[in-house]
Amino acid sequence: MSLETWLALFVAAWAISISPGAGAVAAMSAGLRHGMRRGYWTTVGLQLGILAQLFVVAAGIGALLATSRLAFEAIRWFGVAYLLWLGVQQWRAGARGAALVADDRATLRAPARSALVLRGFLVNASNPKAVVFMLAVVPQFIDTARPLIGQYLLIAATLVAVDLVVMGGYTGLAAKLLRLLREPRQVRLVNRIFGGLFVGAALLLASFRRGF
Repeated sequence: MSLETWLALFVAAWAISISPGAGAVAAMSAGLRHGMRRGYWTTVGLQLGILAQLFVVAAGIGALLATSRLAFEAIRWFGVAYLLWLGVQQWRAGARGAALVADDRATLRAPARSALVLRGFLVNASNPKAVVFMLAVVPQFIDTARPLIGQYLLIAATLVAVDLVVMGGYTGLAAKLLRLLREPRQVRLVNRIFGGLFVGAALLLASFRRGF
């Protein structure tokens, strides 16, 4: 991969990561509910999801998702259901979020890191829209005349490095918001806003149509 091609990939990676989506909502939700240090494990899971998507594209399975209605719809509706479940959980976290602020995060049991990683992974891995998008974008940066493995590794490293920074920023901003909230009703309102964002992401995924 030439330097010019990599720079184009680098710019595209920032644009993709910064644009609002289910991953950004998941990162902010984790920062809001668990703080920066604990919530950042969700971002680790998001990166594993990106790597899974890239593997799917590199292995040629992405072409199957792009052409097979059954495979695409099965993964899509799983993603919709999972985002809706996250939305309900965030909405119902209002009282627990209030306790988190009132008790200064001391008495509320934090989820295991593995649970946060799995949550982030499922948010990205269950989004066939992202796989189809990556299937359309990634080949633009591949030189078929050169070994493919090294190029895919460089693409993966670039996408993950950029997304770690961006999602970390989203997590940190939400964690700062958590420290500013002092009233239970404020925490409840913010949790319900994020719950609504998850539901909105689910509806957007549900409305996505791929031409077959």
